Amino acid sequence: MSATITPPQERECELCGRRERWDEDATGWRIADEPGEVYCIHEWDINGTFVPLRK
Repeated sequence: MSATITPPQERECELCGRRERWDEDATGWRIADEPGEVYCIHEWDINGTFVPLRK
């Protein structure tokens, strides 16, 4: 039995609320809506509830 790793498809900055989504075509993150604070050093919720492993 092997586990499958599923990467996140979206993320949100804990400081300014900027939301981004993963763009497969560009192979990178794209702004989902509002750009958030331009001078923010974005703090992405990497220790949140997202679980990248599936059985």
